[in-house]
Amino acid sequence: MGSVHVQPKERSASNGKRRDVHVAAGAGPRESGDKQTACARVLAVLSAFAATSGASLSLTDISRRAGLSLTTTHRLVGELTEWGALERHDRQYRIGIRVLELAASSTRGLELREIAMPYLMDLHAATKENVHLAVRAGLEIVYVERLHAPGGVEILSRIGGRWPLHATGTGLVLLAHAGYDVQEQVLSGPLQRFTSKTICDSRTLRQALAEVKRTRVAVTDGQITPGAVAIASPVHGADGEVVSAVGVVVPSNGFAPRGTERPPAGGWKQQTIVPAVVTTARRISRALGARH
Repeated sequence: MGSVHVQPKERSASNGKRRDVHVAAGAGPRESGDKQTACARVLAVLSAFAATSGASLSLTDISRRAGLSLTTTHRLVGELTEWGALERHDRQYRIGIRVLELAASSTRGLELREIAMPYLMDLHAATKENVHLAVRAGLEIVYVERLHAPGGVEILSRIGGRWPLHATGTGLVLLAHAGYDVQEQVLSGPLQRFTSKTICDSRTLRQALAEVKRTRVAVTDGQITPGAVAIASPVHGADGEVVSAVGVVVPSNGFAPRGTERPPAGGWKQQTIVPAVVTTARRISRALGARH
């Protein structure tokens, strides 16, 4: 890591943080114009929190992001809060425990996380760096697990967070093993830039995908977070198909280029972390029933 289609989101290139633009196309009270169903309005309210990284929103913020009138938003938010889908604190709202419980019960993510966790913890203990497990959802990756490293490189990822396939290590792995239609859709579309190192042209991306497919590992430097190197490798399911990707993020100043005879301080990470990530991915694959 069937695909989950979401409306596109834009992130700021200056700091890598996401900025919603999908509501701009339908901003304002639109429910009377396109006759949204009650279910669609509820989903619009919940989707308003998709790119907040856990931050709280005011009623006005929710109304704007959901493209609903304040009156409708107030009514729906009240019902969702009463049910436990949202929580209120000082006139601000955030996702509630009931939604988190539902998300945790997802068969796809739950089974994968339970099987992969022991191996992810081993990788985390061995590298003492940030560890990720991601799946593909449409043209994005979704992080289904993240193990934070105290003192590690500062990153923007979170469980449930989404990023474009072309801009992350795990994303490149999943895109490299995706079907032709998915690859061409990404290659033919705009490639959003987050830093000066983000791959933003289709030719370079196509070459990168071929290299990932050949080597079974993706190594990206500063594509979303300056000073951070991401290393990722594919996880295969019982049918041999790639179902997810496991990755580690390390500081770029401690990651020596391949072939460097005298790496800088901390440069040993190139020789140890890449094999560790590949081995972890293979161990998870075998636990999922893959034979390779």
